Amino acid sequence: MKAEIHPQFYPEAKLICACGNVITAGSTVPEIHVELCSKCHPFYTGKIKLIDAARRVEKFAERKQAKTDKAGKSLGKKAKSEKRAAQKAEKKARKSPTQLNEA
Repeated sequence: MKAEIHPQFYPEAKLICACGNVITAGSTVPEIHVELCSKCHPFYTGKIKLIDAARRVEKFAERKQAKTDKAGKSLGKKAKSEKRAAQKAEKKARKSPTQLNEA
């Protein structure tokens, strides 16, 4: 290894949290200031609050309900083709003019 290229290692470096907790660990910096530690982080303290501001769960439930409602109303292939044929016949009947019989 080359001499004088590695930073100095501090085996007793202090990690100081914003809550006041001090942890000793090894680092290349003698003192480190952090915002969160295991003593004040919500995940470790059990103070996690889930906030659903965008109504994501309700929106998902509504979409799923709409799909199940729509699935119940779906028709089979034969019924769809019959319905389409009836619509075409109705449209054709409206489009073609009636002929007058002169006698």
